[in-house]
Amino acid sequence: MTKEGARLFVRANPGAKAEAIAGVWLGAEGEARLAVKVSAPPDKGKANAAIIKLLAKALGLPKSAFLIASGETSRLKTIDIKAEKKALTAALQNLAPE
Repeated sequence: MTKEGARLFVRANPGAKAEAIAGVWLGAEGEARLAVKVSAPPDKGKANAAIIKLLAKALGLPKSAFLIASGETSRLKTIDIKAEKKALTAALQNLAPE
């Protein structure tokens, strides 16, 4: 959690056949990221926009609540979410239940 909401670490798979949150991806160094598949190509921000749209729908938040803090041209992204913490915590837990 951050002062204004949360920071989400994502591994993007652009150009997929379907849009989906595909669970947790584990990197070579053991880092865990939310795996997100979008059908949009990684061209001129199309995949980033699709990721934001998918996450906004899944969390029940407006797209304006999301900001790609790092990794705009990378599969590995850091996304800041501005929202009320209590509701955001519950939404994130439903997104990737243990």
